[in-house]
Amino acid sequence: MQPTVAAELVAQPADAEQPLLSYRDEATGERVDLTAQQIGAWAARSASLLRDGCGLGPGSRVAVLLPPHWRTAAVLLGAWASGLAVSFRPRATAGLPVLEPGGDRPFDAVLVTPQRQDDWLEDVPEAPHRYLVGTGPGQLADVPLGWLDWSAEVLRHGEATPDHTAIHPSDPATADGTTYGQWGAIAQEYAKMLDLRAGDRLLVDAAEHEEPLKWLLAPLSAGASVVISANLDPARRDAIVAAERVTRVL
Repeated sequence: MQPTVAAELVAQPADAEQPLLSYRDEATGERVDLTAQQIGAWAARSASLLRDGCGLGPGSRVAVLLPPHWRTAAVLLGAWASGLAVSFRPRATAGLPVLEPGGDRPFDAVLVTPQRQDDWLEDVPEAPHRYLVGTGPGQLADVPLGWLDWSAEVLRHGEATPDHTAIHPSDPATADGTTYGQWGAIAQEYAKMLDLRAGDRLLVDAAEHEEPLKWLLAPLSAGASVVISANLDPARRDAIVAAERVTRVL
């Protein structure tokens, strides 16, 4: 993952007309297919929201408590394109403190699903900028006081490509201090472990693999496309593999 992480990961697909990221919810039937250009546009909007809407930039810290989803990809790529240090905690902490280097420093923004925001098991950090990110179609019907609907707010911002000149491979990409350059190397090594190659299509069970390294960074670093399946029924996995022309299953 280089300083121009969002732009470089989505700007050179094997086939610009084919989906780079597909999201399907087997329980509701929802499906979203995004090309590299479309993901790049959403990432740019997300970067603009964080940069212009929140005034964040290199050195700022963002907590992203979101499951594998196309909106999560936009949030993460937008944050990294802006040089932000991201904390992504995939699971509830049952009220226990989050132990990570720099964990005593406050966050500048937090993005969380409504379900996790209302879950007493979650340790949702405080931040001056707070966004709820829905995992269903459309905007949220009810947004609590003090929170904003990301899906509505991000549309107020344009798709201009962020300025990456102030971001360096040695800058921290995550709140634990892991740098952009280190994450890039980790993603490439994990892609090799999965034997992912350019043109592969990776099926990911959203409930089993919540870490962005697995469902986002590794496949994109290898030039593979991704199918995120929420509420996946194991009995239907083979049918999905055939229908989506999947070449690898995580």
